[in-house]
Amino acid sequence: MVLFNAATKELTAKIVYYGPGLCGKTTNLQHIYDTLPQDGRGKMLSLATQTDRTLFFDFLPIELGTIRGMKTRIQLYTVPGQVFYDATRKLVLRGADAVVFVADSQAPALESNKESFQNLIANLKEQGVELERIPHVIQWNKRDTPNALPVAALEQEINLFGVPTFEACAMRGEGVKETLSGVARLVLKHLAEKYGGGVVEEPALLAPPRIQRPPDHTEPLEVEELSAGELLEEIEEIPAEAEAAHGAVQPHMPHSSVVEVPVVLDRSLFSGDAPVEIKLKLYLK
Repeated sequence: MVLFNAATKELTAKIVYYGPGLCGKTTNLQHIYDTLPQDGRGKMLSLATQTDRTLFFDFLPIELGTIRGMKTRIQLYTVPGQVFYDATRKLVLRGADAVVFVADSQAPALESNKESFQNLIANLKEQGVELERIPHVIQWNKRDTPNALPVAALEQEINLFGVPTFEACAMRGEGVKETLSGVARLVLKHLAEKYGGGVVEEPALLAPPRIQRPPDHTEPLEVEELSAGELLEEIEEIPAEAEAAHGAVQPHMPHSSVVEVPVVLDRSLFSGDAPVEIKLKLYLK
């Protein structure tokens, strides 16, 4: 359930890390929290039980972009993995905008992974939510263990909806950021489709710089029309260097006089390296 804060121009999305006990949910959040800048994260809260902990903190990832000018703040939660804490899992799962299912890649944990995934589907269904209809990803954790199952086998047994998956070793921080980035972008896309007309505004700092090209020399130059009096004033202000090179300009000229005015244009307006000099002949009658 997205929360809108008009004062700070932020919307808050809730992402829950779900999975069996000791699969690495807490390790994921601890690594994310430790690597975030202090000024962009909230305080980590912990609800400890005898065998597991529920963690919570929020942060503001500036690289995600905005929806209708509103930044997206992310709340991250873990849930207890043990079966006898199912009531707590339901409570934490309530109002989730996305889910990261953390699976233990070790062969002995396969059944626990499957049971936990089915438990996730059932708990969401009790709240009137279908898992396949909300953003979610799967992380294959503990890929460094010697008895880790092949990813293809895990995909077949657990990834029932064909969502994005990420290999990880949370203890070493490998794959943790990639998993979070994957689910966060799914959330932003989902929210943009729901509230922003499908448009995600890229951050200005990350948007590709605009290339400033010189104007095409084939385009006509703008010409300013001057009256006779204004024209004489312009001629009198020609620099002394130009007067020395092209002859002094007489302030009072007979009718039908011709004056050559040197004009040096910026080379960026034309092709080639040399500056282009243009002489304007002014006919006064």
